[in-house]
Amino acid sequence: AENFADSRRLFFQPLMDIHRAHLLMLVRQDILPRAEGLALRDALAAITPERVDPVLFDGSFEDLFCYLESLLAEECGAATAGRLHTARSRNDIDVTLYRLRWREELAAILAAALELRRVLIEISEREVETLFPVYTHTQPAQPSTLAHYFLGIVEHLERDQRRLRSALENMNRSPLGSCAATGTGFPIDRRLTARLLAFDGPTGNTYSSIAAADYLLEAASALMVLLNLLGRLLQDLLLWSMREFGFVHIADGLVQPSSIMPQKRNPVAVEHSRALASRALGRASACFQMLHNTPYGDIVDVEDDLQPVAETMFADCRRTLAVLSEVLATACFDREALAAKAAAHWITVTELADHLVRAHGLGFTQAHAVVRETIERADRGEEPAEALADASRERAGAEIRLKREELEEILCPRRFVALRDLEGGPAPKESRRALEAARRTFESDRGWIEQTRTRFAGFRSELHRQLEEL
Repeated sequence: AENFADSRRLFFQPLMDIHRAHLLMLVRQDILPRAEGLALRDALAAITPERVDPVLFDGSFEDLFCYLESLLAEECGAATAGRLHTARSRNDIDVTLYRLRWREELAAILAAALELRRVLIEISEREVETLFPVYTHTQPAQPSTLAHYFLGIVEHLERDQRRLRSALENMNRSPLGSCAATGTGFPIDRRLTARLLAFDGPTGNTYSSIAAADYLLEAASALMVLLNLLGRLLQDLLLWSMREFGFVHIADGLVQPSSIMPQKRNPVAVEHSRALASRALGRASACFQMLHNTPYGDIVDVEDDLQPVAETMFADCRRTLAVLSEVLATACFDREALAAKAAAHWITVTELADHLVRAHGLGFTQAHAVVRETIERADRGEEPAEALADASRERAGAEIRLKREELEEILCPRRFVALRDLEGGPAPKESRRALEAARRTFESDRGWIEQTRTRFAGFRSELHRQLEEL
């Protein structure tokens, strides 16, 4: 009963699409007489969602497919209804309807990930000059910019786009005609049914078409990589929103007050997103676990019990992306707080070590030791320029004296960032170049996604039109 309810909710429309495409192919290939084809066409038209939605499993039929067969028999007689099953099996029907259903979910996730990229590109455009403290091992490390951070996320999402697109392209192949595993002796046209259902073409080997579940596992794998990124970004946002950091202000509509503590602004939208991402990741992992050590053939493990797990995986991933995009699109970043942290805790002293190498001929390891000694002395209260002179004398055997103004310039976080104008670096000039590249890639990906979703949304009306012309 539970499996029937899942199938009715998830797969009624894809199953009806398959029936119609197969019917049209049978008539065009002269496998089914046109008169019976017309009777079946009209019988299918009489089976509506309103008629099927209220139905509960009562044991009089095995599954959704068998129930719809009984409705067809009521409409056009058992003999004619049975002709529709010529040259096919529930095996190839099932794998095809799963692909039909999940390709739309995968395309929706691609669109949602693209929207997140759009938001991040817009933030990066505004924050090219905004200093940002990089943390490594959870400790202050070096200054960068907020744009540099988010452009790193954008690049990751671009790679996710390629992984997800590859998964969608491999999923978008039609197994129809593979029948139970070995195909059929009837003169069917697999390419025709593939075109009618907006697939890119038929699958290859008929055994693999039924046995392999990599159409789903590849999607789950790509989603796991994406979800891992989203979880790490969400963790940063939660830390940044802490009062102790104060880097980001989450919009009022996305926080929750406390019922007892008037001062609280709990970033629950970020927390919900993290929970959804974790649940989606768990579902993706479950897809692999449920198929592990199953026979390479038709097996129930890939059917009724697995598909609702896949549904939650796709839905939770899409929800995570949607909420996260809204959080970031409405967030305000505290530039002063970020700049202050980007100048604190000796975060720029790598540049001082580099200066000692460039201007004073020290090896970097030696310069590193001098700077470390300088920090320790300054933290004990010694004036930084004097600390450098003493440290260099002790560690390098030669006193290096810098004027206070010169030392301050070397340690300036904006100078630190500006010097790092190498390809992929945080310098504003390089970030602007990276932004141009990100915009071009975004536009290209948006065109592909829009075209793909239009195809998926439009095939049904074309299928109905061709049936009407029988």
